[in-house]
Amino acid sequence: MVGPALAEPSEQPDPTDRQFATGSLVAGTPCTSSARACVDLASRSTWLIEAGQVVAGPVAMRPGDPEAPTPTGTFAVQWKAEQWTSRERLTQMPWSVFFAQGGIAFHQGDLSTPSAGCVKLGESDARQWFENLQVGDQVQIH
Repeated sequence: MVGPALAEPSEQPDPTDRQFATGSLVAGTPCTSSARACVDLASRSTWLIEAGQVVAGPVAMRPGDPEAPTPTGTFAVQWKAEQWTSRERLTQMPWSVFFAQGGIAFHQGDLSTPSAGCVKLGESDARQWFENLQVGDQVQIH
């Protein structure tokens, strides 16, 4: 006779929950293998990751300035727009991949000027991030 199955509560995050950074560090990045996009603010670099391996990057990026910093933490891609105009700044944001509150996104932009909290990429990189990241994918920013 088989008895009832017992389940004990777990204090560990669910590894399928994309809001938690899990797994081992991906070589050459500050992010774990659960990330699909990784950002290192100190080096102004970003990577695409698949199955714990870097598939693109590091590529140059431009974060926000001290008055409008790029948020750090673990996020999930919320939505995407091939062409978007910031309502707040009336700025074009091609290839937008939104991942944090306040309209924070990866998008194409001029790398010589800071963003308003977004992660600005060159044109070909922004398009690659747009094409590879899907809603729900994890973004880690350090």
